[in-house]
Amino acid sequence: MLEGCVPWPAEAADRFRRLGLWEDITVAEMVERTMRTMPDKTAVVFNDQRISYAELVRSSQRLAVALLDLGLKPSDRVVMQLPNVPEFVISYLALNRIGAIPVMALRAHRHNEVRHFIRASGATAYLVPDVLGNFDYRSMAAEMASEFPHLRHVIVAGEPAPGQRALGPLIDGSAVDTHALGQRLDAVRPSPDDVSTMLLSGGTTSVSKLIPRTHNDYVLNARLCAHTAGFDQGTVFMAILPLGHNYNLASPGMLGTFHAGGTVVIAASTDIEEIFATVERERVSVIASVVPLISNWINSDVPARFDRSTIKVIQNGGARLAPELRMRLREQFHCTPQEIYGTAEGLINMTRQGDPDDLLLESSGAPVSEYDEIKVLDDNDREVPDGEPGELVTRGPYTIRGYYNAPAKNAEAFTADGFYRMGDIVRKRGRHVFTEGRRKDLINRGGEKISCDEIENLIFGMPQVKVVALVGLPDPVFGEKACACVILQPGATLGFDELVAYLRQQKIAAFKLPERLAIMQEFPVSPVGKILKRELRERLTAQPDA
Repeated sequence: MLEGCVPWPAEAADRFRRLGLWEDITVAEMVERTMRTMPDKTAVVFNDQRISYAELVRSSQRLAVALLDLGLKPSDRVVMQLPNVPEFVISYLALNRIGAIPVMALRAHRHNEVRHFIRASGATAYLVPDVLGNFDYRSMAAEMASEFPHLRHVIVAGEPAPGQRALGPLIDGSAVDTHALGQRLDAVRPSPDDVSTMLLSGGTTSVSKLIPRTHNDYVLNARLCAHTAGFDQGTVFMAILPLGHNYNLASPGMLGTFHAGGTVVIAASTDIEEIFATVERERVSVIASVVPLISNWINSDVPARFDRSTIKVIQNGGARLAPELRMRLREQFHCTPQEIYGTAEGLINMTRQGDPDDLLLESSGAPVSEYDEIKVLDDNDREVPDGEPGELVTRGPYTIRGYYNAPAKNAEAFTADGFYRMGDIVRKRGRHVFTEGRRKDLINRGGEKISCDEIENLIFGMPQVKVVALVGLPDPVFGEKACACVILQPGATLGFDELVAYLRQQKIAAFKLPERLAIMQEFPVSPVGKILKRELRERLTAQPDA
């Protein structure tokens, strides 16, 4: 295993194999297995483009060999910041095929975050689009390449800048010796115990931690989620959210669909008309969504203009969907709402189609594996009875035992016996969990996690700021939005637009920007001087204009 990763104990790994949980195949081999049984089946749809399983495997293998020819090697880390396009799917599988490790950056990430991913992973390559919206990723990539000597390759989906490589010709494989392709790939086959993918933590500290998922555990993750969701060869799954998120990538997402032999329809945008026109055209059966989108769909008359009769399930992840919204979703779309609650570190809980209403509409689901161990602990790490609130901790066959190169963080995030601390306050009823909030200091904006520490540290850099506290306020669309509470230096002034402009200069993702500024004379504090954020939040919620 890659140095800096925490392996499973040998006895646990042996047990997972004996139980048939770990199949000892790689992520790419999982897709190739499906291809052998249905080569002509459509695997991916994007606008007018249709890619069969055979074409998908062929393209990914050609790219894999082209990447080897560029000099990429097994265990090389590759920051992958591609949008939802077929090139994402092909590149992800190609990297997995040669044992290179994709680090799953998101389209919204900017210099500050990408710099951290490259530094923390030791990346040797960076995959980007050319221009999206009005942002030029090539320029950011060039800046990163000049800053990090070990970042030897910048590969661009689109038109590259000088010194960068175009992804398209590498996929086309014009320079690849197809006769020797199989031998080349077999020579670099990764061990199923090697790291397949590095996901990003929710950012509950100032920077995201890297989550090393092995081939064995990630194939299992996709398989269990696909089985629990009822995926089969007839499943037509619509991917609207970023494929770089664990939810849309493997829970069950893209990889779960491939495991089942279904079809992944990549939505071209989040526009409501485009989404439901695509649902009608492609006869979509499952949609993975989030609270803001679902709320919009329920309150719009647009979906009713299209044929939605093929939709069987609408999944929700990232943040809890309120029971009343689940009821409205079922009534208006004549489908089953499915709650998916988990973590990129491993554990996935899902509601089931056969659940009674009190569980289907109110719970956050139950673990997808009977071998997922879950406990609810009090502040002294004592297990509490069912129905009592506490922090959810977990251990199991697809939950990591440690972050990459982060021993200090691992000591905080894991118990001595290997249980991962979820940071969520829940109540448990049998195997079903009911989420109540976060123990960690972060804001959940529509499923995107905002680290309060990170933004507070940046705002502290403004000379007029004396004290700052970032809190999450209730929002009917996104669940929470960030409010920057600031005590100013004597005589200083600060406006909202000035604050946002300053933070934009720090080149952070737009979803992290505060959406409200509250200038205050003092903060509520504890006897030891700790800012009482709950009281701040309650005060601001009660006085929207304060």
